[in-house]
Amino acid sequence: MPEHQEQHLSSVLVAVMAVSIGVIVANLYYLQPLLHQVRGDFAVSTASTSLLITLIQVGYVVGLFFLLPLGDLFVRRRLIVAVFVVAALSIFVASLIHSFALFAVITLVIGLSSVAGQIIIPLGADLAPDAERGRVLGRLMTGLLGGVLLSRTLSGAVSEAIGWRGVYRVSAVLLVAMAVVLHFALPEERPRDRFEYRHLITGGLRMMRESRELRRRGWFGATAFGAFSVLWSTLAFHLSSAPFHYSSGVIGLFGLFGLAGITAANVTGRLADQGRTQLATTSAAVFIALAYLVLYLGRHDVIAVVVGGIVLDAGSQGIHVSNQSIIYAIAPAQRSTINSIYMVCFFTGASIGSLLAGYAYAHDGWRGTCVVGGIFGLATIIPALLWRAPRDVAAT
Repeated sequence: MPEHQEQHLSSVLVAVMAVSIGVIVANLYYLQPLLHQVRGDFAVSTASTSLLITLIQVGYVVGLFFLLPLGDLFVRRRLIVAVFVVAALSIFVASLIHSFALFAVITLVIGLSSVAGQIIIPLGADLAPDAERGRVLGRLMTGLLGGVLLSRTLSGAVSEAIGWRGVYRVSAVLLVAMAVVLHFALPEERPRDRFEYRHLITGGLRMMRESRELRRRGWFGATAFGAFSVLWSTLAFHLSSAPFHYSSGVIGLFGLFGLAGITAANVTGRLADQGRTQLATTSAAVFIALAYLVLYLGRHDVIAVVVGGIVLDAGSQGIHVSNQSIIYAIAPAQRSTINSIYMVCFFTGASIGSLLAGYAYAHDGWRGTCVVGGIFGLATIIPALLWRAPRDVAAT
């Protein structure tokens, strides 16, 4: 495709981009319903096993900070395809490892190489007309959420048939197939302003320092996804023990209850297009706080666990789409860089949530998980009730 051809974002291309985001983001979540299997395979403690979730998120944060800004430096189609190939290689190698220490290291690499979806999202924002950007982001987030949800269900089902290592091999095949599709489907881009790499790295930090709204959205992203990560870092342990004793396949099915998050993402995208981001943010924050109250009170009731998970998914994903609709208006020429700094906040919160949840569960079981999650919920809802979005985001 000629380099100067007019960019066009068709519904088919949006669908391809959404699916590709889902395929690669799934790498971050395959382990979650399998943690008890991995613990038995490597013969390590619960705390050590839950640390794997933190490691994959730390790797993702590193990738977001150092790789994502390259989307403002190189042709994104080639960069995206290359990252997909690296992700396929790393997850295939992980399926062959029998040393827990080496597996922990490759887990970091898997997280590092799973950032391609966050390069695709700002590309979609660039290609979308201004009046439709919120809806396009909502559809791309549908792909991301589909990957998050189906990864757990697929992981549980495949592991029952061919073991947890088979899950990783299936993922490697999907990633290679998606890399081929994206190579032919993604358009070449018109020439953009060029920046030096070091300026892209420091530029994100500078934007965080100068933009009050970016700091706010970074906080909301960190606390909301921290709350989300607390649940899924320990849910497999909870559901595989008394009184439930569920298998990996059944635990994976719990991911499907997060379909509410997809609905929330699309509703929030429409609210953002209408300029009602404050309403979307506050409502979603209330959902997060309520979710952990339900999860705590109904800790021995599977219905309560399901309801709490649904409410938590809807709240955390609703905040995420609202955040992205706002941050992309701050610096349109550097959307990859600004997405990088925001997602660093997002997954830093997730990493902290996973780390604290693992230790809380190891020492106080599900009650410890709910206490940590509730703290993250309060850290989301209190600022949401107190803060007000500025009239002109770009001026903050």
